[in-house]
Amino acid sequence: MNLTNVALILALIAGAAFLFRPRLLASETWQATVTPLASIIGSGFLVAGPLLAGLAGSWAVAAMMALCGAGYLFGSAIRHNILNVEPEIEAGASPTVRIIERASELALALAYFVSVAYYLHLFAAFGLRFAGVTDTLWIRLAATGVIAAVGAIGATGGLDALERVAVNAVGLKLTLILGLLAALLIAGGVAIAGGTFAWNAPTPDFQIHDGRILLGLVILVQGFETSRFLGAAYDRQTRVRTMRYAQWIATAVYLLFFLFITSYFTGDPITHSDETAIIDLLRPVGVMVAPVIILTALASQLSAAVADMNGAGGLLAESSGKRVSVKIGNLVTALVAIAIIWSTDIFGIITWASRAFVVFYALQSLQAALSAWRKGQRARAALFALAVLLALTVVVFAVPAAA
Repeated sequence: MNLTNVALILALIAGAAFLFRPRLLASETWQATVTPLASIIGSGFLVAGPLLAGLAGSWAVAAMMALCGAGYLFGSAIRHNILNVEPEIEAGASPTVRIIERASELALALAYFVSVAYYLHLFAAFGLRFAGVTDTLWIRLAATGVIAAVGAIGATGGLDALERVAVNAVGLKLTLILGLLAALLIAGGVAIAGGTFAWNAPTPDFQIHDGRILLGLVILVQGFETSRFLGAAYDRQTRVRTMRYAQWIATAVYLLFFLFITSYFTGDPITHSDETAIIDLLRPVGVMVAPVIILTALASQLSAAVADMNGAGGLLAESSGKRVSVKIGNLVTALVAIAIIWSTDIFGIITWASRAFVVFYALQSLQAALSAWRKGQRARAALFALAVLLALTVVVFAVPAAA
């Protein structure tokens, strides 16, 4: 067994020992951090590797940093709203504030529909790689079955049943990511020490179309907004603080991951042609990397999809004035997600999910800009207005990676 595989196993053991400690699991700060963190660090970063390899090449780390920066800007707007707009709504806000908030909720519900399709399409694609199956039809059939199963659990058991499915998947996902990062770090160190390290990443001729594709990848850093809807469990200061923690940790993971894998970019477009291409891209790292990537993807997508289905069901119930129950909301989410699976490919789903989430971010940024202006905070109002402009740019100009 080579040094890379040994490092991976040791990191998995250490990660599990740390992340499943009873004291950590009982920590309110950690619990409030894990909820958005689990959603931000989905296996979207596994899809992003091959995508940005072909799109940005040697500039992949910079491209990922730009996406994380955009996410942090939108997160700043949502944090402002937690501290300033939520109290207004609870005290009886103006019609303008209430209309924007209701529109935000509806946009987020639509975003959750698309993201459930996105997550469970990836779940099926990575799961079928165990059997060597890559056919699109079988992936869609498997994704349909998984969505139906999760929807059935949500429709019969509601929030509690889905949370029981998700809780262990989150801890497993973070443990596997630590193992994967350790393997990549050791593989790079061994290559440098042995004089075999080579920076193969090409420097692409970046075109306007490539920029439009990059705009469509905002969903890869989505998930921080879940802190906005944890008010029943955590106070405002806790949600704001832990949302920052989640975005800082996620940014570090993304940037380290891309820093480590850029040396494996070859510029071969065939390598980057499907959602599981990261397995082939990182196969040289070690024999255990492929199964770890697959398990990471499965845990990531299951936990994220369950969280978003819960979010969609809750939003539908709240937006309908409780006329639609959470259980029925979960069922509706599953049916819409299945329809999306059969209407477009994975890259189309990524872009549509980005658009849907970014509409929510645009509305929340508008809410924050108006709030900051009312409070005389002109600089913050201008910053949030910039976030609105960025969000609208994504909605209008983003295109799928396969377009």
